[in-house]
Amino acid sequence: MKAYRNLIAAAAMVGLIGTGAMLHSQLEVQPAYAQRTPAGLTDSSIPDVAERVVDSVVNISTAKAVRGGPAESDPFFTDENSPWYGKEPSQKKLASKGSGVIISSQGRVLTNSHVVSGADDITVTLQDGSEHSATIVGQDPRADLAVLQLKGKLPALKPLPFGDSNSLRLGEVVLAVGDPFGVGKSVTMGIVSAKGRSGMGIEDYEDFIQTDAAINPGNSGGALVNLKGELVGVNTAIASKSGGYAGIGFAIPSNMVKPIMDMLLKDGKVVRGYLGVTIQTVTSALATEHKLASARGVYIGGVDPSGPAAKAGLSEGDIVTAFNGVEVKSGDVLRNTIAMIRPGTTVDLEVVRNNVGKKVIKAKLGDLESALKAQAAQQPRRRGR
Repeated sequence: MKAYRNLIAAAAMVGLIGTGAMLHSQLEVQPAYAQRTPAGLTDSSIPDVAERVVDSVVNISTAKAVRGGPAESDPFFTDENSPWYGKEPSQKKLASKGSGVIISSQGRVLTNSHVVSGADDITVTLQDGSEHSATIVGQDPRADLAVLQLKGKLPALKPLPFGDSNSLRLGEVVLAVGDPFGVGKSVTMGIVSAKGRSGMGIEDYEDFIQTDAAINPGNSGGALVNLKGELVGVNTAIASKSGGYAGIGFAIPSNMVKPIMDMLLKDGKVVRGYLGVTIQTVTSALATEHKLASARGVYIGGVDPSGPAAKAGLSEGDIVTAFNGVEVKSGDVLRNTIAMIRPGTTVDLEVVRNNVGKKVIKAKLGDLESALKAQAAQQPRRRGR
């Protein structure tokens, strides 16, 4: 279940961290982890937090039936003289493992979409060792999140409270909890290395917390918690040359997780707003090249002629400097913000236009999925050869 992508400016690989079907019998020896006792912490505070949150993290095992081979090209199944003619190839079960976080006492579990996507069977193992089948309540592949519902009679569950990921500080100590390599529940410690990581090419919508807490395949969907024992992120991917821990892990921040989770719980899907523009963060070089009136904000490089932006009067070359009264610092932030607003909502965009100056434009957001379907329908169909 590995899907690695090149990082643009580094000789490293980014990969989702659900485990594949097989576990190597010999695991790589990980680099020694320096012991740290951050200022203001007692020797017992980290163990207290770890013991408090570990019961809220679960192991997730999935199985997916895959065909043993392509019947359309196998003479055993296509030759009329074969005793296997017309029959389906045998099926195999592809197994994988991941992690999840208990979010309600009624058996709701939060995890990554890639951990459970396409699974025929989902089994969740709780801290007491009991195994429970689970169904998918809803999933959002664009942000790589999913919510499960456990079946059957459940023991007393311990939901993990949400924390405010926006309040995280660089260097703040965090704990990663999950099931790396399927060896069992594990807790690792690290710090917040960076915030707001985007443009990684891992998911459609990215605003990652970067941490050096040890994260490995199998940690996908597990918890990143602060020292209050609150969920501040869902561990999702790593940057690594080997596919194992290299000190760079990525977690979806809780403030991005929470609204997506709420929509999945309510509707089983995520409905995103659509403005209908192509955008780019304004840099000094871009401002100089295009002789822009402002060297900050988000540059509009194109406008969908039938989209909400065009109807509102936005034009190519406009610079969006604020959204609903809040300063816009990057294109990724603007894109993520619009995606989290329901279609039909009217928003205010503060725009700087060359030779005109600053003005506020009101735009009524459309529906992203509807727009994508309309665009796909307009694409010319290729004739088969």
